[in-house]
Amino acid sequence: MNLSQHNQFSSKASQLLSWGHWFTFANIGLALLISLSYLFADSPPTSFMGITYMLVTWLSHTSFIAFLAFVLTVFPLSLVFPYPRHIRGMAAVIATCGASLLTLDAYVYVNLGYHLNPSALPEIISLLWNRLTTSPALTTFLAGGIVLLILGFQLVVSNYTWHHLARLKQFKFARYAISFLVVCFAFSHSIHIWADANLKFDITKQDNVLPLSYPTTAKSLLAKNDLLDIETYNQAHSVKINNQNINYQPPAPLVKCDDFTQANVDIFVFDTDAQLVEFANNHKELHKTELFLQPTNHDDTLFGLVYGLPSFYKAAILQEQILPAWQSQRRSIEVMGIDSLSFINDQAHTNNAIRVINGAAEQAPRNNSHIFAFSLASDNAEVVTTSTLYTSDKNIAEVNGLIQPSDLITTSVGKYLNCSAIAKQTMLGVNLYKKKDDMGVNYSQGVVIAYKKDRITLIDSDGNFKNISAAEGFSIEQRLDIPFLVQSIKKLKTFSE
Repeated sequence: MNLSQHNQFSSKASQLLSWGHWFTFANIGLALLISLSYLFADSPPTSFMGITYMLVTWLSHTSFIAFLAFVLTVFPLSLVFPYPRHIRGMAAVIATCGASLLTLDAYVYVNLGYHLNPSALPEIISLLWNRLTTSPALTTFLAGGIVLLILGFQLVVSNYTWHHLARLKQFKFARYAISFLVVCFAFSHSIHIWADANLKFDITKQDNVLPLSYPTTAKSLLAKNDLLDIETYNQAHSVKINNQNINYQPPAPLVKCDDFTQANVDIFVFDTDAQLVEFANNHKELHKTELFLQPTNHDDTLFGLVYGLPSFYKAAILQEQILPAWQSQRRSIEVMGIDSLSFINDQAHTNNAIRVINGAAEQAPRNNSHIFAFSLASDNAEVVTTSTLYTSDKNIAEVNGLIQPSDLITTSVGKYLNCSAIAKQTMLGVNLYKKKDDMGVNYSQGVVIAYKKDRITLIDSDGNFKNISAAEGFSIEQRLDIPFLVQSIKKLKTFSE
């Protein structure tokens, strides 16, 4: 047996293993630098323990990911293929791919609020495509420059650590640094266990900030977006989605509506289905759709119908009696038979473009007006329900997917009055003539309501969630779609930040 060849193989493998540790140590520093962007993507924790947890988790978790990547890629290669020049080159390429992927994930998280994952692929592709088409030259230059910069860093580090390996072995600070990171890793998990047991949302809301971290729960997702009344929870063990202190911030300045079109819109709201059917029988020109999604709370439905906003903003707006932001002299609205919103009529004009009419007011539609008609929900067993909508616009009746009350006013201003920019700027409803995807968000009775096609997700005041079918109302056994909910909550909070 030739022992010299075996010893030579072992020596190379040992050297590569030692080199790999230093190469990984340098990449931990790079990963920590890139992952700083995650810490600034969301609102920072407010407590001392929350800040401590954020820092130790950032240090330990990011280091663990970098070390794990080395163990799964470079380490086995160096054992089965111990040729220094080739291994160093392959390691530089592998590390470049890993760091570039981390950079891409950080960019997606900063912009969308969630990490790279297959379920969010359409949203991620849309984000990247919009960025590329907006400024193709600059985007290509930046993306290419970042990859080349990372590759250059990897090649320099790879060569430097190999050629100065003997000198690096003499340094002892690496041992202390590794011990410190191990302590941080254990400490961060201990803090999280304590926080989870004691309902410290300032800590648990950070669950999904870093990639490959704790899976986000509905409760931590709401806490992260400041939708939990934590003080009330601690006092009464009853988490409530908090909209009492929401500051409604209407957009300003409003864009101009230069192509305004004069039109009349009459929206009839009936108390019972029987009244609605009688109205429809007297107006044979109306078209029918069955997928009208409305809150079972009547006040929330009427608020969304007039303002084009979820009732998340209702308390703030009604307390100050703020008029709809989209309203103007030409885009005036009159509310008939709805006492809670009667203050809007103080600014009404003689010829109002839009009228919202309680069926009991016994008003007839105006000539050549666009008509919507529906009845308020009679069953309040659920937070939302689907019902029947009648409309004089055949195109609206043929729209695929769900229609919400806020969509009616948004369509009225955006399409019939030809002020689409105003509608988009001031409301969260959908202009049904420009509906691109079957998604939406609402809020009622302390529950976040988000729908995607036929699936409606409800997150209640305890942070629990359930999925139901919009068409049939039965429960759907499906896990929480974090990317979709993050997107929905961000949309819900559009006018509060």
